Amino acid sequence: MIKEKLELLPHLPGCYLMKNSKGTIIYVGKAKDLKKRVVTYFNREHTGKTKVLVENIATFEYIVTKTEEEALILELNLIKKHDPKYNILLRDDKSYPYIELTNEKYPRLLVVRSHLKRKKNTRLFGPYPNAYAARKIVNMLNRMYPLRKCRILPDKECLYYHIKQCLGYCIHDISQDVIKQMNDEIVSFLKGNENSLQKTIEEEMYKASNNLNFERAAEMKSLLEDIATISKRQVIDLNDNIDRDVFGYASDGAYISIQVFHIRGGRIVERESTLYPLLDLDEEALTYHICSFYDGNNLKPREIFVPDIIDTKAVSKILEVKVINPKRGKKKHVLDMAMKNAKIGLEEKRELENRNEERSYNASRKLGEILSIDNLSRIEIFDNSHLFGTFSVSGMVVFIDGKPAKKEYRKYKITSDKVDDYNLMKEVIYRRYHRVLIEKLDAPDLIVVDGGKIQMEAASTTLNMLGMNIPICGLKKNDRHKTSALIYNEVEIPIDSHSNVFHLLERMQDEVHNFTIRYHKDIRSKGALESVLDNISGIGAKRKKELLKRFGSIEKIKEASVEELSIILPINVAYELNKYFKDEKKIQ
Repeated sequence: MIKEKLELLPHLPGCYLMKNSKGTIIYVGKAKDLKKRVVTYFNREHTGKTKVLVENIATFEYIVTKTEEEALILELNLIKKHDPKYNILLRDDKSYPYIELTNEKYPRLLVVRSHLKRKKNTRLFGPYPNAYAARKIVNMLNRMYPLRKCRILPDKECLYYHIKQCLGYCIHDISQDVIKQMNDEIVSFLKGNENSLQKTIEEEMYKASNNLNFERAAEMKSLLEDIATISKRQVIDLNDNIDRDVFGYASDGAYISIQVFHIRGGRIVERESTLYPLLDLDEEALTYHICSFYDGNNLKPREIFVPDIIDTKAVSKILEVKVINPKRGKKKHVLDMAMKNAKIGLEEKRELENRNEERSYNASRKLGEILSIDNLSRIEIFDNSHLFGTFSVSGMVVFIDGKPAKKEYRKYKITSDKVDDYNLMKEVIYRRYHRVLIEKLDAPDLIVVDGGKIQMEAASTTLNMLGMNIPICGLKKNDRHKTSALIYNEVEIPIDSHSNVFHLLERMQDEVHNFTIRYHKDIRSKGALESVLDNISGIGAKRKKELLKRFGSIEKIKEASVEELSIILPINVAYELNKYFKDEKKIQ
């Protein structure tokens, strides 16, 4: 059937949709010549992920477009709509932190990730290479400038006002001229002008030293050191102040490494190269990456530099940004740097990827061979936890091709009064796979329960009731509570403890156990916290909720200082709660 369809393909631009035996779209691509491109999947030998993709193609469809540009737009829309399995491999969902100076009467300085939810005219600076660097800058500026700290203005002043890190916007009408001066200095610093702020801090340091206020002088010295650390970023002198992103790439036929440089105010923030399996031509893979890069939380710059394999007009039209292929001078030098870094990233990450491939993907396939499951890819693993029948929870983790898919993890708070292992497993299996049926989610190729025959029987009974046929296996432990064998179709299958399959099972078991235990502790902690907070006057239902939301557990609240607690609580209640925990510790 595929051979016949290949003969009918036209020599025209368009998109192709690869489908598996279930009719599910597993990959979407575009081509300026559909026949030439699609035929390459079937008339030659492939390796790695491309080989796996081709093995799973049962049929394909195609859509003809007038131009290659239309094909690119259609491809992006089809991928968004169908979220194909193998296109997901080529997507980097990482979002980068920005610093926001809010557009409010009394501004705040925040670290944010989702710029798409920000208000209009808000001022965003970044992206920053990591959240730690962004938080360090925000903390430093908040110490230097008495900006508003609270999300909602309280009825009276808080601790920040008393330690002179806030002007008391809740009790004073602060002049907009004062606020504008602070804003201008902060914006100047965040745009790369550290000299003005350094000079101000130095003057304050010498003044404090002359007045024998050595504690204040030491604080100012620490701020100067922070600025020096933050400023150690490479400067690219392009004689302008234009925000740019620079995309470089390197490929070896099996993988493509993509490097992105963010240039802001003449400063370059180097991003780690991203390594993808190469399922398409270099130009198709890089074009898709660039166009999808700005779908998430990454701000579009004024200009984008790309290699000469990219159709700059098509990408520019889609992103509504100026896209350039520099040919000479300093701009070409920046692009060459990105290309060089991508090549280095390819060499380093390819070696790591090859090792991981043996340890994860091949181990997953080997497990499939042992259990006679063809193309074993998606595995869902369950574990339960409770304390003498209370705080009962279950956790599910997902491994795809031997690697954890953390966005697919799920937590379940058990509602049944019957909390033995059998009924716990029945409830969580029913809730999970009833939802899979109703919402038409991806069903796993294998279910693993971290337990023996009782849990397997509960899972099997529930799946039969739902009319689903999914293979189930259990993990048998030895006397030392270590996994020693698989239980599958009522047969015990020993696993070599030195094999990659064993290490994969061990990783999955540890992952689901730790994930479930963390949730269980969180539930227990919140339950204990409710009773503790009932002992403190001035903490009602609303403040309990705010404390839980901010700190998450009783242990974190115990560790919190009065200053941290006073962000939510009135200062006297914060002191009372802090004292309560200190007294409790003395008794213990």
